[in-house]
Order: sequence, then C-alpha cells, then structure tokens
Amino acid sequence: MAGDYGFAPLRLGTNPETLPYLQEAELMNGRWAMAATAGILFTDAVGLPKFWEAGEVALGDWDIKTLVGIQVVVMGALEAARIRGFMATGQSGIVGNFPFDPAKQDSPASKVKEVKNARLAMMAFLGMVSQYAVTGTSPLEGLKAHMANPTGVNIFTSAVGNEFLAAVIFLSIAPVYFVLQEKISDGSDDEFRPIPW
Repeated sequence: MAGDYGFAPLRLGTNPETLPYLQEAELMNGRWAMAATAGILFTDAVGLPKFWEAGEVALGDWDIKTLVGIQVVVMGALEAARIRGFMATGQSGIVGNFPFDPAKQDSPASKVKEVKNARLAMMAFLGMVSQYAVTGTSPLEGLKAHMANPTGVNIFTSAVGNEFLAAVIFLSIAPVYFVLQEKISDGSDDEFRPIPW
C-alpha cells in the first residue's frame, strides 16, 4: 500500500475490509487539502480576499439556501458516482473514468509521492486554519510577523502556547505507550475498540 510505513497508533488499518475505503478517503481529503493550501497561499500572495472572507465575497447576491441546495445536489451526485466507481474498480477516479490518469503518470513511486504530499497538505491546512483561529492572521502575514520577531511571535507565545506545549509532550510520550503495549501484549486483542465494552 502506498505510503504505509507501519505507523498506525489507532490501528484503523487492521481491518482488511475497510482498508481500501480508508485509503481512498485519505487520498480524496488530501487532494482537496492540496487544492486548498495552494489556493489559500495564492490568494494571500496576490492580494485577493483572505480565505475566511472569500466565500462571502464570491457569494454576491446569491441566496445562501439556493447555493447550499445546488451544492448538495451536485456534490451528492458526483460523490455517489465516485463511490460507485470505486466500489466497482477499487481505483480512484471521476465520473466514468476509473482510474483517472489522463497524463499516464500512475506508478508506485507517484502514488507514494501523492500520499506524502496529501498528508503534508492536510497538516498545512490544519495549521493555516488554526493560525487564523488563534491570531486572526493569514499564513503569509503570520510568516512575516514571525520573521520580524521569531522569539516573540510563535506558537509558544500565542494564546494557546500552554495547550500546544501539553499536546507536544503528550504526542512525544504516546508512541512509547503504543510500542510498550505491543511488546507486552500477547497479541490476542488485535481489534481496535475505542469503546471497551
């Protein structure tokens, strides 16, 4: 499987029946995240409305109920076609083209690159949205402020500095717990159960 490095602390990939669907979901979310991060950085660089304002500006005179209705119908039809195609072929694609590879670039190496870039883009998007929620600035504005004063403008000096530090400590310790649990257990309980009963 492309991008599998054995790191699965939640063990979501242990069920072979759901694994292809989860891999497809990761790819689709990653593709949207790649488009979003590129769009956010582009609009920020050229001076277009910031990503949190762009939807309202683009909406114009449209009624929000009409827009949501159209989007639900159109995206629902496209998603249903994509899922039917995936279930039939096991490949990613778009309406009638499974796999979708117009440039003939499908190879094991390119699949690994796509997964790596998708994961990076999902983390980047999370960072951009979190930065706006905490500081109210766009990615390039935040970068400029940090470059001007690196010790005074960073995640540790922000409003969520203590919470971020606690998260870093937890995420540093958590892998040790999972490795120890795997070494100590007898392997009889391989199914992940988030709720123990």
